[in-house]
Amino acid sequence: MVGPTRSKLREASPDARQSSRTTQARRRRGAGTVEPQLERGASQERPKRSLLQPSVLGCRNLAGGARSYAQRRLRNLNAQHYFQLEEITKLLLLGRFQILHALLDQLREKVQALQMNRFPHRTLFGVATFVGILHWAHLITLFENDRHFSHLSSLEREMTFRTEMGLYYSYFKTIIEAPSFLEGLWMIMNDRLTEYPLVINTVKRFHLYPEVVIAYCYRTVMGLMHLFGIEAKTCWNVTRMEPLMEIQSCEGLGDPACFYISVIFILNGLMMGLFFIYGAYLSGSQLGGLITVMCYFFNHGEATRVMWTPPLRESFSYPFLVLQMYVLTIILRTSTINKKLYMALCFSNVAFMLPWQFAQFILFTQIASLFPMYVVGYIEPSKFQKIIYMNMCSVVLCFILMFGNPMYLSSYYSSSLLVTWAIMQKKNKIQKLGSNELHFWLIQGCAWWSGTIILKFLTSKICGVSDHIRLSDLIAARILRYTDFDTLIYTCAPEFDFMEQATPLRYTRTLLLPLVLVITYFIFKKIVRDIICVLCTNTYAKKQLLENGELIFHTLQLLAFTVLATLIMRLKLFLTPHMCIMASLICSRRLFGWLFCRIHFENVVFGILTMMSLQGYVNLHNQWSIMGEFTNLPQEDLIHWIRHNTRPDAVFAGAMPTMASIKLSTLHPIVNHPHYEDADLRARTKIVYSAYSRKSAVEVRDKLLQLHVNYYVLEEAWCVVRTKPGCSMLEIWDVEDPSNAANPPLCSVLLKDPRPYFTTVFQNSIYRVLKVN
Repeated sequence: MVGPTRSKLREASPDARQSSRTTQARRRRGAGTVEPQLERGASQERPKRSLLQPSVLGCRNLAGGARSYAQRRLRNLNAQHYFQLEEITKLLLLGRFQILHALLDQLREKVQALQMNRFPHRTLFGVATFVGILHWAHLITLFENDRHFSHLSSLEREMTFRTEMGLYYSYFKTIIEAPSFLEGLWMIMNDRLTEYPLVINTVKRFHLYPEVVIAYCYRTVMGLMHLFGIEAKTCWNVTRMEPLMEIQSCEGLGDPACFYISVIFILNGLMMGLFFIYGAYLSGSQLGGLITVMCYFFNHGEATRVMWTPPLRESFSYPFLVLQMYVLTIILRTSTINKKLYMALCFSNVAFMLPWQFAQFILFTQIASLFPMYVVGYIEPSKFQKIIYMNMCSVVLCFILMFGNPMYLSSYYSSSLLVTWAIMQKKNKIQKLGSNELHFWLIQGCAWWSGTIILKFLTSKICGVSDHIRLSDLIAARILRYTDFDTLIYTCAPEFDFMEQATPLRYTRTLLLPLVLVITYFIFKKIVRDIICVLCTNTYAKKQLLENGELIFHTLQLLAFTVLATLIMRLKLFLTPHMCIMASLICSRRLFGWLFCRIHFENVVFGILTMMSLQGYVNLHNQWSIMGEFTNLPQEDLIHWIRHNTRPDAVFAGAMPTMASIKLSTLHPIVNHPHYEDADLRARTKIVYSAYSRKSAVEVRDKLLQLHVNYYVLEEAWCVVRTKPGCSMLEIWDVEDPSNAANPPLCSVLLKDPRPYFTTVFQNSIYRVLKVN
């Protein structure tokens, strides 16, 4: 067991004598059972821990007081804000609440300055930079508190990247350790270790452009630092309690894991600065941007999980969706055609889709929101046509950059673009079928939905990708209650379950949900009024539609994200930030100008922020209080045994999360991994997981030999763990293989005596390595 105190011995140079330092006492996480899930900690709130990750306590504070952004105003009022001693004495004599009243007056003036929109763009970007740095520091603090990452060895840092995270990081490691960048890129594009003995292009299969770009940056930075003689990292010897050996821990950009994590957190820090600019632009007030940022921080556990699972695809992809929606908002609001904006829209689409296979479905919901706006008249036809063309260009670019990945051509997103374009070309003919405006709208809507679904299935058959699991398939399985082995592997994981009932309550406590409901109500009133006026052929109303376009778009997108997050809890990462953006509209004069004229609206906004901060600070304090230190000694023993007791070409099979760690830390070939979307990989995983079924040992052994497996890693926890009713491996197999339901569990048989078909060659408290005879 690792002791609570570690000593670090700094190495200033190869010849320098080492000096020691003692770290603050921290509680170590114990290793334990591993749950059969694709990802650990996948819900938007702090991930639920198994025995592998028990919660630990502690405390960490960040700077968090009110900050004034009205620099010029502060300079002008400087003399008034500094109280002289006589004035303070007088206020104390006048009454006990006079000082508080004066401070509130000052804050109200600053809020009013924000509401009056008095600041230049330079100040706006300055505030955005500050917000981005604050979010970056917040993420770094949470991540360090949770894992004590700075004190871990290279192996321990790799083990923290569980499931898909370890798989993605392994390719970054391959590129930086290769003799050259191009050789490393060739190695991951001709990979034989991930699905032995198959050779696969992992850039095409796993959307690895982020790892390719970060690896190139790492090699470039290290080359420059070596050229100028700058020390890239500082290494320490970390002393652990007996009988554990001393390990080395390195800090700085020269450490691959630290560099990799830093890039992710910097990207998400920039995203927070963009959120401030986005909220300020949408609401027309810097105060709206401030509300967006505060709502995001106060609901941080519901908005993102990047601080717990940095290498996941959404960590790279989502910031570019924020950029894309911001650019689209500018396009919808402005009347002039700016080619640079459309180019930025295309670029942000590509940057959003390249890292994440689910991004196309999110963009499909965006087209589904824009099309009814075009039908009713909230978007000019020429502008909407350019938006569709830019989306088409982004699909083609992604298809080329992903080496002809057919999933880009067979998605709902690409099908909806083609159907939208066709309807726009045939609009005049369709209009003749409708007797009035309402019938015309219904015909276009039915044609769009039916055409998109039909074209999607046709292109899937033509491209041969109908056997891939997509987000739409999981939603259909959730709605239709369809279950099989593959869907249960997904839907039994907490992150793919329905939204928790406590989530709306958490939104309500920070006033985010009530605020958004009020805003949505007033927007819907505008929609109803606009539609009635259009149906009455009011030409003035049709002109007014264009002015409300971006409000309608964000409302429809909010509805789409709400449906997705309700069906799949993981997709709260889209809903919560979008609710924060919508909350900025409380400062919109277009929506609440009638209220601005009657009351001091800055007082209302200030009161809302104050009430939000009561629960918001509690939420932040709960996150800062998470203290721990990663350790997984059973897996560390397993990896050391594999490194020293097996051939480099020995092939391993086992649970998907464990296989990712073995591939990353030992570079041994594996036959299955956590990236479960491919049909061939699902078939391989089903064979591997048959060790947890009721099949016979000889049948399982024969199937494993067909996959060229030499060693099978059996985990006792997977024999008994049950995340919820119907979700143990044995129950999933009983659904998939009812013919063997009367047989005893094979896992129990192998744990007692695996002979003659298997031989136990390694065993500890968690893992048992069986040699396939």
